[in-house]
Amino acid sequence: MANFLFAYHGGKDPDGPEEFASMMQAWEQWLTQYDKNIVDAGNPVGPNITVLSDGSVTKDGGSNPISGYGIFKADSFDEATIIAKQCPVLLAGGSVEVGQIFDVSQLS
Repeated sequence: MANFLFAYHGGKDPDGPEEFASMMQAWEQWLTQYDKNIVDAGNPVGPNITVLSDGSVTKDGGSNPISGYGIFKADSFDEATIIAKQCPVLLAGGSVEVGQIFDVSQLS
């Protein structure tokens, strides 16, 4: 099995306590469904910046700022994609970027 970083982008803030409770329930159900795949359930992130190759810094996180992350294990990109396609951030209009994590200690 490989580990995959799920970088969450976007998603709107809930409108009021009822929508917040519903959103939290959706996340809890999703995380429970994929409990065996969770390496790090992750967290939402707040304001962020982007450091560019020329050393300049954007204070707004760039064109598609990260809103959270998680690390999941899966047998393949296909399996990781299935998990990502059910992520609750999608219900809020966000997206999930999936990248395989390579263990560099295993490369030598």
